[in-house]
Amino acid sequence: MNVARKLQKQSEQSPRPGSRSSAARSSLFVPGRNCWRVERAEDAAFLIDGESYFRAFRAAALHARHSIIILGWDFDSRIRMLIDRESDGFPDRLGEFLHALLIRRRQLHIHVLTWDFHMIYWKEREWWLPSKLAAHRRLHFHKDGAHPVGASHHQKVVIVDDALAFVGGLDFAQCRWDTSRHLANHPDRLLLTDETPCRPFHDVQLMVSGPVAEALGQLARDRWHAATGRSIFARVHGRPEALWPEAVKPELSDVPVAIARTAPAFGERASVSEVEALFLDSLNKARRHIYIETQYLTSRTIADCLAARLQDPKGPEIVMVLHPNSDGWLEQHTMDVLRGRVLEQLHAADRFHRLNLNYPKVPDLRGQCISMHSKVCVVDDDFVRIGSANLSNRSMGFDTECDLAIEASGNRAIRGSIAAFRHALLAEHLGVSPDAVAHEIKKDGSLIGTVERLRGGTRTLGYFDGTVSADVNEVVPDEAFIDPSGPYEIQFIPAERRKPALRQIITGSAGLLALILLAGVWQWTPLRELMDVTSLVASLEEVANGPMALLMTVAGFLIGGLLVMPVMVLIAVTILAFGPWWGFWYALIGMTASALLTFGIGRLLGRRLMDHLSGSWVERISRTLAKKGVLTVATVRMLPIAPFSILNAVAGASHIRARDFFLGTVLGELPGLVGLALFLDQVTETIRHPGLGSILLLVVIAVGIVLIAWALGRWLSNRPDDVPNTERTA
Repeated sequence: MNVARKLQKQSEQSPRPGSRSSAARSSLFVPGRNCWRVERAEDAAFLIDGESYFRAFRAAALHARHSIIILGWDFDSRIRMLIDRESDGFPDRLGEFLHALLIRRRQLHIHVLTWDFHMIYWKEREWWLPSKLAAHRRLHFHKDGAHPVGASHHQKVVIVDDALAFVGGLDFAQCRWDTSRHLANHPDRLLLTDETPCRPFHDVQLMVSGPVAEALGQLARDRWHAATGRSIFARVHGRPEALWPEAVKPELSDVPVAIARTAPAFGERASVSEVEALFLDSLNKARRHIYIETQYLTSRTIADCLAARLQDPKGPEIVMVLHPNSDGWLEQHTMDVLRGRVLEQLHAADRFHRLNLNYPKVPDLRGQCISMHSKVCVVDDDFVRIGSANLSNRSMGFDTECDLAIEASGNRAIRGSIAAFRHALLAEHLGVSPDAVAHEIKKDGSLIGTVERLRGGTRTLGYFDGTVSADVNEVVPDEAFIDPSGPYEIQFIPAERRKPALRQIITGSAGLLALILLAGVWQWTPLRELMDVTSLVASLEEVANGPMALLMTVAGFLIGGLLVMPVMVLIAVTILAFGPWWGFWYALIGMTASALLTFGIGRLLGRRLMDHLSGSWVERISRTLAKKGVLTVATVRMLPIAPFSILNAVAGASHIRARDFFLGTVLGELPGLVGLALFLDQVTETIRHPGLGSILLLVVIAVGIVLIAWALGRWLSNRPDDVPNTERTA
């Protein structure tokens, strides 16, 4: 956050518009500070909503001769692209379309780089995508995991022959296609998994051609190399005029375009915060009005800047169109809460009543709302930016982002195009024509007045409240935990407060020794008698039907993990108390939470600890885990070679990535939990209803568990010492 405050201070100290120093400075863009490069676009066009973007991309891709590079947060080869359109002679589905292009053009190579997503998105993603795309040797697919734990690759960039490019908020993913009409019930706007209707979806992409597309090609190649370690060789550049879709009229020509990025520090790469710097500079330059469309509004730095503009007696009007409700319970109780705090700050600063908050209303949605996914900022008629960055802390410093920005610099034609773009967006949301918006704003120059005079139809902008209940607000932590602006390690342990290496080693050794002693206490002292399964089950059954059942269970696993209690006893108690189904899920959640907690303790104790334990069994565990493969962690988890909590702490102290540990832990826990749940359920059934059938079934389950454990043990013992890393591209 120190970097963000420094950027805002620099921005506030920049010359005021209209001053002599401001007039002498011809451009807002400063490469190396608030943008990466400024390159010329031969032509540029605003593509509003998925239908226009998909149509333009297909038209350009059909003329691609050498290269198509796709960077995205998500990518789904199954999506349809010809909805509501006649066939162009090529397959409708994206994956089949790309294959057809490769067959048609023998010199064409297609590279797809998408985020190596977290498990929480498993329902939304195409799991077997790599195997589907591997059918053609000139279609190269990779998942980008080259970022800190918790960060994501969030850029949405497509480059065709280094001559035409698309940048914005749209991925080639489920539920992104929609028309600007945003009908409540479009028959073909469906989820691919179960054909559930998707909500209307609004987003924007900017299409550019010429040198700026070539620069974006270099950006994409740099990201590919960072993620894969391999290079994409530049090929012969195409001709922009040959790639530009005939159906799209250029709205700007021969205009400078700035490329702004966000990238977290990772490995030897330094952090990049051009996106944040450009936001601050452009917002502080506003004189009359600021128009913003954003999915998230949680950045404290941006909030402080907007609040300062609202408090300025000569500051601009601020009109925002926001996403009414984030998708899912988790985001609604995290990101929406953080947004509520930001809006409370802005309302408090709005002493001159220049803040106007809205959300798009579409008739017949039956209580639902349109998905506002666009990332747009228009300042006066002089500046426009479109890209992947939300107004969130993550987008300012943690995720990889890419935005494009254009400024008028006094050029009337560019000013007219920027204003027309803003009018088109407002017209879509208000259910009126762009001419109607232009007519209203000419009356008094007020953007808020225009919105207020035109709202009220069936398709319109509704007033956005964003108030969060006090009860929810109290329990949600601050943005440093939910919406970090940098890697978690940097957030929790600032460099100036980190302990010297020797002190880390001493502290870590003492901590690990304490864990080992605790394990011994539970194993070889009278405390072992306290671990009576029957009494623990009886205690837990009292809360089994209450609302606190899951919370109590997780708390028990966390406490048990800290005390190095035998995890098998905790699992058995949970399954016996809640039954095989709920007991399985509660044990999985509790066991994973305990593993992550003790893993975090090991990480805090210090990774260098492992380097000073050579020759011990702990060092051998660490060396095994340091293979960094999910498969290795899963294997060690299925065949534990140390007490559960100690294994987790050692993993935290080793160099294994937290994501690999989490995935390996979950995968490794599943077989044992399933087997134990079945076994304990059958034991209970056999006791209640003894008989030959139930006894035989119990024996079969027990023998099956033993055989599986024996087979896994044989497999592990036959594996070579130098286990290769699992392929992340798979």
